[in-house]
Amino acid sequence: MSLQLPASLTPSKVSAFKECALAFRLSAIDKLPEPPSLQAFKGTVVHRALELLMWEEPQGSRSLEAAMSRLERALDELLVSEEGLALGLEGQALLDLRADAAELVRNYFVLEDPDQVTVLGTELRLQVEVGESRLRLRGIIDRLELDAHGDLVVTDYKTGRAPGLSQEGLRLGGVHFYAFLCEQFLGRRPARVQLLHLREPIAICSTPSDQSIHGLERQALAIWAAVKRACSEEDFRPRPGSHCSWCGYHAYCPAQGGDLSQLPVASRRPAEGHDGQAALALSLQAGA
Repeated sequence: MSLQLPASLTPSKVSAFKECALAFRLSAIDKLPEPPSLQAFKGTVVHRALELLMWEEPQGSRSLEAAMSRLERALDELLVSEEGLALGLEGQALLDLRADAAELVRNYFVLEDPDQVTVLGTELRLQVEVGESRLRLRGIIDRLELDAHGDLVVTDYKTGRAPGLSQEGLRLGGVHFYAFLCEQFLGRRPARVQLLHLREPIAICSTPSDQSIHGLERQALAIWAAVKRACSEEDFRPRPGSHCSWCGYHAYCPAQGGDLSQLPVASRRPAEGHDGQAALALSLQAGA
């Protein structure tokens, strides 16, 4: 093949390929880093704070005060990460970030009572192989829990604006992807998947079905076939749209006046492995 196939597909990679094949190539194959984003960093901070709250605090102790303490800890951790240092936040910019992240955490408590959530795991990495080509599908689940009936529920936190009705199905496709991973890996289909949009705040819920699960598998295999064909022909074409406004690859995109010939030699990483420790822990908990 002219270009090396990516090691696996994730919900974000599937979405990226459908949105813009060239951006997919630059990210998933050439491994070009995008410029650090304040919005993405804020989302990472809030996700980390809620992960710490739900995993470290037992039911009955998940108060707003505890959540704010975890938010400060998450911010301290991530400000010295590679992304945090690249952003160089200080002064008013840091104060604004802290205030907005705190608002998002407070909004989480509007959507649900965390003391009523029976958590099985947070930031869980699952990977399965499907199809004759043994395509590897993987994803990181923000939170997996048991509901009052003992059924699995997949929860995904979102810190950006909630989508319009026309985009709602696309957003739910990601959590249905996680439901598929759970069914394949654990042998149990989640009874519900939900997006908790912390900005508004609103919750968007859906019930995985045979149609949604099998449709997702077919779509993933079709996308994989298209990726293999594009790698073989070295043909990843840009698809201009609203997403171009936040894309960090304009320097290489012909549709934005860039030059793909200026692409640096790709520093490809080794194939991504299975997070066996997290998956084993999940499997043992789910079977207990």
